[in-house]
Amino acid sequence: MKLLIGNDDGILAQGVQALANALAQAGHDVTVVCPDRERSATGHSLTMHQPIRAEPVDDRFHPSIAAWACSGTPSDCIKLALSALVDTPPDFVLAGINHGANVGTDIIYSGTVSAALEGYIEGIPSVAFSLASFTSRDFQPAVEFALRLMAQLGDRRPKHPLLLNVNIPPVTSDRITGVTLARQGVRRYTDVFQKRVDPRGKTYYWLAGEILEELDDEPEKAEIPIDGIAVSQNYITITPLQSKLICQPMLSQMQGWEWLKQI
Repeated sequence: MKLLIGNDDGILAQGVQALANALAQAGHDVTVVCPDRERSATGHSLTMHQPIRAEPVDDRFHPSIAAWACSGTPSDCIKLALSALVDTPPDFVLAGINHGANVGTDIIYSGTVSAALEGYIEGIPSVAFSLASFTSRDFQPAVEFALRLMAQLGDRRPKHPLLLNVNIPPVTSDRITGVTLARQGVRRYTDVFQKRVDPRGKTYYWLAGEILEELDDEPEKAEIPIDGIAVSQNYITITPLQSKLICQPMLSQMQGWEWLKQI
């Protein structure tokens, strides 16, 4: 298959190198376009007020891979690749393997998920992969699952665009409980802005905090687990996403608001 891979951890990240090299060794036609530095938590932002540059990367990847370091955001990378760097559209757009989980409401901020979302918006089936740890350096179980998943998707080419968010627990393959479809949960943090003073005496703030809890805001759908909890139980989770943010229940409810008819 022809695959386009991006990320938000940057072109030097171990996760994207492991994923891209494994897919190339499996015989796929791989192009990599990643930010030239870490761009985590940039969401779906685009560069509008300055030029975007892309430089070829000649090492670090399998010889068959065409790789580029881009000055823009994760979404810029995929948009630029599809418009200017690849000759024909890829069969799939992949993002990752991200260093750290992308579950619950963290998905909104994720540059990795946004890179995959850019492919989905362009009508291309897309998958975001994340290793649910910031400290683990063992990407092999995640790579092995990515190879299996892409083989199955290749055999069952989606008739319509799809966007899958995949999270792999940071454990050895023999400790993975299984694979499950999962719902997007709600992740709450104890957000703390630490007040600090720089060497010149000026005040600045550094966002810190820890995960407080994983919430299930749709308990009536408990037969399908929520992503954050399932990953903590060592399940690989697959969550289908979409680009539409409309809240259909609220739209239906608001149709009955009388005052709207008077505006």
